[in-house]
Amino acid sequence: MKKILAIALLSFAITACESNPTDDSNAVKPTNAAPAATAAPATPTPEMSPAAKIELKAGDRVKVTMNGVATEATIVSIDERTGRATVKIQGEKENKIVALSDVVKQ
Repeated sequence: MKKILAIALLSFAITACESNPTDDSNAVKPTNAAPAATAAPATPTPEMSPAAKIELKAGDRVKVTMNGVATEATIVSIDERTGRATVKIQGEKENKIVALSDVVKQ
């Protein structure tokens, strides 16, 4: 008897948690009134300027922060879409991929 009651309660709980696409009683309904205008922020949000992205290019000598230590390296390639650079660290055979935020131009 307890198992049947537990299964019934569990099925009611699961049914209550399921989303129903036809029931939009809590959804915000659009009105014909124009939305209130919001004031623009007084200071612009800090963003990386296009000039900062162009600063680094393949062949540049840079310092890369890895494990908290700045190491000299040369940029092999840059992927601006992902925000990463492939660098050749002096004294190492393999190239490393690092975040652009860890790269500082010398």
